[in-house]
Amino acid sequence: MPTSPPVVTASTIIIGGAVTDNYSNTEPSGVIRGYDVNTGELKWIFDTGAKDPNAQPGENVDYVHNSPNAWAPLSYDPIKDIVYIPTGVGTPDIWGGDRDELKERYANSILALHASTGKLIWHFQTTHHDLWDMDVPAQPSLADLKQADGSVTPAVYVLTKTGNVFVFNRYTGEPLVPIEELAVPTSVTKGPQTYGEHYSPTQPFSALNLGPSPSEKLTDKNMWGGSMFDQLVCRILFEHYNYEGIYTPPSERGTIVFPGNLGVFEWGGISVNQDRQVALANPIGLPFLSKLNRVDPNRPKGEGTGTESGFQPMYGTPYEVLLEPFLSPLGLPCKEPSWGFVTGVDLQTNEIVWKKRIGTIRDSLPKLFQLPPLLIGVPGLGGVMSTAVDVMLVAATQDNYIRAFSVTNGEKLW
Repeated sequence: MPTSPPVVTASTIIIGGAVTDNYSNTEPSGVIRGYDVNTGELKWIFDTGAKDPNAQPGENVDYVHNSPNAWAPLSYDPIKDIVYIPTGVGTPDIWGGDRDELKERYANSILALHASTGKLIWHFQTTHHDLWDMDVPAQPSLADLKQADGSVTPAVYVLTKTGNVFVFNRYTGEPLVPIEELAVPTSVTKGPQTYGEHYSPTQPFSALNLGPSPSEKLTDKNMWGGSMFDQLVCRILFEHYNYEGIYTPPSERGTIVFPGNLGVFEWGGISVNQDRQVALANPIGLPFLSKLNRVDPNRPKGEGTGTESGFQPMYGTPYEVLLEPFLSPLGLPCKEPSWGFVTGVDLQTNEIVWKKRIGTIRDSLPKLFQLPPLLIGVPGLGGVMSTAVDVMLVAATQDNYIRAFSVTNGEKLW
């Protein structure tokens, strides 16, 4: 099921697609396809779970079930005829005890393929053995970085749900911003460990990171609510569930996932202002709750659709899972505001040069409870748009506003 437009080159139409998250472990393949632009014939495939990802299906070859898919928009560089493809994790997302090495190889990755042939040029994995639905969710952004000597470095910016922004030479795959493998939690301290699961002891972190680092953790002091009672319940729940920072494993007791399923970044991606050498984005910060429940893996399939939130059956595995935002009894985020920002990043230094809260809860409340439009900072899943002048436009917040900001310093213009 395609969820993003195809890339159309002079010779090839390239398209990925989505599969149903967390419904079962027998979902269709996440194969990427390239079609002849003139005849419509299938030119090539890249099956992300196959030993030879370019092997066409035939008498002895089938598409691999549950292989990682590419649901987010793709990018294309016509100079080198390279298509850049963000991938997700092979479903089900929250339990990976039955995944083999091939299904892990290209999951949660950026793939650089030759657009005319589908041959792999380079790739990089942004999350190892993903158990948190940390797909690469946004279109890779291509930028030309001006150097002091007047030369230009071709770059690709890869945004992730974790907030890590990985930057590579888009032709060679060489990192342009340092990447470090750091230790992350591999067990939980409350309740039983997850049956049949294993964990990656490290995860990659970019020096350009708009989300939490391994050393940054929520505490009970970050809990919030619409009243003292609301806040108290959030603090009690925070202490009840497992949370040891980013990449805390899912658990039967329940695990707070921060960044949550909606990520720091989602569909929107970034907008690059080449003239001012600034990358613009609207990161969010909203924790989720992931709670596993042990079931019979051989139970017959029934109701349940598999989505990013709510009840997830995960048929064929020893668990079902509940995924939902970590909310107070009044339905407000248990984490204190702000939950949404707009940010400018200097392309020369890869440093954050400004960061502003964006959005109010005014239009999220019933009419009887309307409040003044206080600038709290609310989540937004869309992107930003940079113009030819010093103006960026944002219309991705939960309130019914479109806003304009200065690209240079983040000042709100209107």
